Amino acid sequence: MSAVLQSENQPILLRHDAVGVTTLTLNRPSQFNSLSEELLGELQAALDGIGADAGVRVVVIAGAGKAFCSGHDLKQMRANPSKEYMQQLFRQCGKVMTTIAEIRQPVIARVHGIATAAGCQLVAACDLAVAADVARFAVSGINVGLFCSTPAVALARNMGRKQAMEMLLTGDFIDAAEAQRRGLVNRVVVLDQLDAEVTKLTDSICAKSSLAISMGKQMFYKQLEMGLQGAYQLASETMACNMMAVDAGEGIDAFMQKRKPEWKGC
Repeated sequence: MSAVLQSENQPILLRHDAVGVTTLTLNRPSQFNSLSEELLGELQAALDGIGADAGVRVVVIAGAGKAFCSGHDLKQMRANPSKEYMQQLFRQCGKVMTTIAEIRQPVIARVHGIATAAGCQLVAACDLAVAADVARFAVSGINVGLFCSTPAVALARNMGRKQAMEMLLTGDFIDAAEAQRRGLVNRVVVLDQLDAEVTKLTDSICAKSSLAISMGKQMFYKQLEMGLQGAYQLASETMACNMMAVDAGEGIDAFMQKRKPEWKGC
């Protein structure tokens, strides 16, 4: 059995490409899609390839089986107890999370079941998230004596500090409706409408200029780490460059002429 295959000879990461939309499905259902080092490696390779592919407009991350993602593979971690291994593992995970922010395409989490610890971090790291009403979220490391420090980075960038700290200090679950109230997910629907709701988002994004989406996503995350003056300087320069693009001229002309724009991606 290879490192990236399950015992049933199924890949641990599934990829499905539709028109402009790539879905990556975590495929370790019997392990609740825990993020082994092999699965993290597969995710990293897939995201790197997608980021360089202008034909992909949107990425959806989903989970197979009952869970979205239960976090890191604790059995694998206990089997490799050295500090060097832990440092490498968490660097690897952090790179996956930052790559999600760095690639040109918006990334949507499709959350149908539990998302705990690094699985909750994965939801928070995605640009958008759509959850089924039965989904639940927790950063539960504290229950086994481990503060979820790396999930805290993403969580604190999605919700208020006290809300994030409450989850981190208690390890308690919140339901999908509460996750939406706290800003962790965008939309909550009944389970059988989850795919339709995700499709609404992907269709809306695919209908926009890919250049504007890419420039805007890059600017959004950069300005979050800046002071107010620097953020406005970056935003102003981005808008000026965007206005020089063919798509901006076409979009404005189409709006004034009351017709659909024909995007060129430049």
